[in-house]
Formats: sequence, C-alpha cells, structure tokens
Amino acid sequence: MNEYSVIKYPVSTEKAVRIMESENKLIFVVDKKAKKSEIKEALEKLFKIKVVKINTLNTPKGEKKAYVKLSPETPAIDVATQLGLM
Repeated sequence: MNEYSVIKYPVSTEKAVRIMESENKLIFVVDKKAKKSEIKEALEKLFKIKVVKINTLNTPKGEKKAYVKLSPETPAIDVATQLGLM
C-alpha cells in the first residue's frame, strides 16, 4: 500500500477541532485494512510530522478512523492549517 491509499481524508468536525486544540491530535479516515504502523509511516511521509501514538476505531458506518497524537514540537493546528481545515 502506498501512503495515498492508506490515508483517505482528514475529519474536520467540531469534536475533531476540540481534540486538535486540547490534546494535539488529528483524526483521519483511513483504509479498513491499514495497520497502525502503515498509518504512522504514511502520515510521517505525507505531512513531515512526528507521530507519537495512534488509536484506531472502526465506525458503525464501516469506516476506520485513526486518532493521531502528534509530538509536542508539531502543533496539530499548524498541520490542520496546511490541510485547509482551519
């Protein structure tokens, strides 16, 4: 899998923005079959960020969401601004 097939799109709901500000986390919808290590590698390559931890969640809609905790030197707000979410 290449990084563009692993990461589908970022989530920009009110909850996602609140988590971004308070916990320095970003939320992405990812490929159903992607492993945490593949998600981490793809994000670090695509956005040049340092990932600390990833939690995944399979939604009832059949999507897989990745909650990505960024390192303190990489503010989530800056990455969100680059993506056009803010």
